[in-house]
Parts: sequence; C-alpha cells; structure tokens
Amino acid sequence: MEVPTELARNFLGSVLQPGAPTFDEVRKIHNGLVDRRPAIIARCRGIADIVDAVLYAQATGLEICVRGGGHNVAGRAVVDDGLMIDLSLMKGVHVNAAAQTAVVEGGVTWRELNRETQLHGLATTGGVIGSTGVAGLTLGGGLGWLMPKYGMALDNLISVDLVLADGSVVKASADANPDLFWAVRGGGGNFGVAASFEFRLHSIGPVVFGGIVAFPFQEARQVLRRFRDLAENASDDLMLVAALTTAPDGSGTPIVAIVSCHIGSAEDTEVVGRQIRSFGTVAVDALGPIPYTELNGMLDAGFPSGAFNYWKSTFLPRLDDDAVEALVTAYERCPVPTSSILLEGFHGFASRIPVDSTSFALRDIGFNTLVLGQWMDNADADRTIAWGRASFDALKPFAGMRRYANYLGADEDSGAAALAAYGQNLAKLRQLKTRYDPNNIFHHNVNIPPA
Repeated sequence: MEVPTELARNFLGSVLQPGAPTFDEVRKIHNGLVDRRPAIIARCRGIADIVDAVLYAQATGLEICVRGGGHNVAGRAVVDDGLMIDLSLMKGVHVNAAAQTAVVEGGVTWRELNRETQLHGLATTGGVIGSTGVAGLTLGGGLGWLMPKYGMALDNLISVDLVLADGSVVKASADANPDLFWAVRGGGGNFGVAASFEFRLHSIGPVVFGGIVAFPFQEARQVLRRFRDLAENASDDLMLVAALTTAPDGSGTPIVAIVSCHIGSAEDTEVVGRQIRSFGTVAVDALGPIPYTELNGMLDAGFPSGAFNYWKSTFLPRLDDDAVEALVTAYERCPVPTSSILLEGFHGFASRIPVDSTSFALRDIGFNTLVLGQWMDNADADRTIAWGRASFDALKPFAGMRRYANYLGADEDSGAAALAAYGQNLAKLRQLKTRYDPNNIFHHNVNIPPA
C-alpha cells in the first residue's frame, strides 16, 4: 500500500503501513494479549512530525492512539485501523545538573532516563520496571521507589510540551496554561500528545539500600501483617512493596517477597533491614546496598515483553487481617506460576498533596493492590483471566473509592473507570476537555468525556 503523500511529504520520521518490513514489529506492545493492526504508524522524530500526524488523522477521520513505551496493560497505545503516533524514536534526555532538572522526550523509558540522571547522582520518581515509558507512567501518576520522599512522577513535573487536537503546540506549566498543566498531571493523554517533559531531579544514589527479602509462602499471613505494620509507620525515606509470587529460581515455588528502597541515614537503614528480615524465616536475602539503576531494573525479568497479561487492581485503605486472609486465599488459587499479587505502600509526601492540587486523585494512604495475571501459554488464558476477576471480586469488601489509572484494564466500564481514577476532579477535567479537545479526539485512554 502506498504511503500517503500528504503525511510523508515533510515527515522526518517514517510512515509505515501494513506490509512494510518493520510494521508488525513496531505495532507490537508489551502486553502480548493485545494484537491490533493500525492503518498507519507515524514514527515521529520531533514535534513537527506529531503535529502533521494529528492533523492528518483528523483530515482523514482516522482514530488516534499514542505510543510512548507501549507498557500500558490495556493496550491503549495501539488501535485497529487507526493512526498510531509512535514516539519511541524520540529519545532525547538533557540533564541540567546544576539546576537539577531534565528535559525528556516522549519515547524515553525509565531505564534510559535513570542512566542519564545517575551520571550526576540525580533521579526523579519513576517506574519500577526499566522498560516502562516515562510519558504514559507520568501522565497517569507515576509511582516508584522515591514516591514517599518526593511524590509521584507527575509531582516532579515542571512543564510539559503538548500538541493539542487543533495541531497547536503549547507549553503547560505553573506559569503557562496552568489549567492545562493541572489537567495533564493525572489526566493521561486526554488533552493532547505529550512531546516532552521537564522534571525536577533530586540527589539520589548512585547507591541506595534496597532489594528483595523472601519468605516461605506458608508464612504469608504473618509476613503481610508485619509488612502492614511497618508500612503504616514508615518514614518518607522508605518505600515498601509486598508480592505473593513464585521464587526467582524458576522452580515455581510460592513465596511472599518484600521489595524495598530506603534512602535515609545509615543508622536508619540498619534498623529497616533488621525489621524486614524479622518478618519470618528468610528464604532469599538480596537486601543491601544496590545501585539505584539496578534497583529500578531488578524486577524486569519477571515482566517479559510479549507475555500475556490481564490485570485487575484496586486500592485498600487498610490491610486488616480479613484483607490479608482474602489476599492469601486468592493467591493459593492462582493457576499459573507467572502470575502474582502485588501490594504497593502509599504514604509520605505523595499522600500529603491535596487532591485538588493536580488532577491525580489517588492521594490516600494505604496499599495499591494489583492482581497480576500473566501467562506464557495461550492455553492458560481463560483460567488466568477468571482467577484475576475472582480475586478482584474477593477484595471488593476492603476496597476504597479511588483506583490507580495506569493499572485499569481494557474491560473496565468507561464511566466507572473515569470516576475511580479522577474522583472529585472529574467535573473540572470534563470542562477542560471541552475546551482543549471538544471532539474527544484523544480518547484511547481512561477517557474523560467532554462536558
């Protein structure tokens, strides 16, 4: 099929259509369960390419989807028969060490950003999987190891360069288009294509204290209760995650693991290490000094690209004993060893920011809970998906009102998903959507319908 001349004429990147040698490779995203074929993939090299792609899609009536890192489990980066605006070639990272800031293009992953910032002993809150895209994670929240101390990734944004639905290019910051800046910090890709981000950086690393301590699954109830007690009293220097999963040696043996990062004093670090190891009978101890870049990549092997994924997530404001029992019972019924249940502790600075300061509404203290169905053999699909849904249902009695937008799956009711993600901010977001994208051109996201 001939590449459309009106799009390709001045395009600096490449324009791909079905049949092109690299088309099938480029259209694939992290979640192997998502298999969609766009009509056109516009692989952008810069903002002018993004503008051309947005205007071409509207002129031809093609639906728009935007790919940054392609990690979103719902597959919102790719759409059948539409135009994929692919930012994965836009890899610029420019660190200003003196000002402790970084300007990051829309195709950069967290591994790439951390590599550049850590040259200067700097970092900002970012994803715990290195291959996750900076753009999508940040626009929808952006949890990470530094969250209790420095807030979500979006809390560290200084500005965002956006291409709007009408093809105009604007900067959103506290001083320029502040209402739009409020909206994009949590509103995902609802308001335009984010071409670049400016982040505030912090003095971190190059070595922090962190890693994994694992315990036998038979002790899971005890370990989760002690995890809860430590998380509820944790300082801002400590980020904690618990996982009901299988041993990293590939044996398929169920374990309960505690993954942590501590950026406080050496004295406090020793105390935290003793506390975590006291949770139960230590089966694996990989907790200690670790380069920050390694900590952000140590879980990557457990989330391989192309694996089939079905996620259900909720938020538990408290982890009482009945909730612990529901979690352990749910994991005991897990049908495949590559699936897991994760509990991410929310506390500290990220939870002290007022809900109306940004459009991101999940400012609660508690435990972001992910039932992570993952399988490699398609024959396991039905039972893994059924397990994910049943486990999610079992946790409903303990769930809060808000949910983390980046974990919401493709089968969520759109209205309920928007309310769960944006909460009391939804009405204002709908008004701003009417102003900036009245025709809902950007709707492959946790969608905010125009008012």
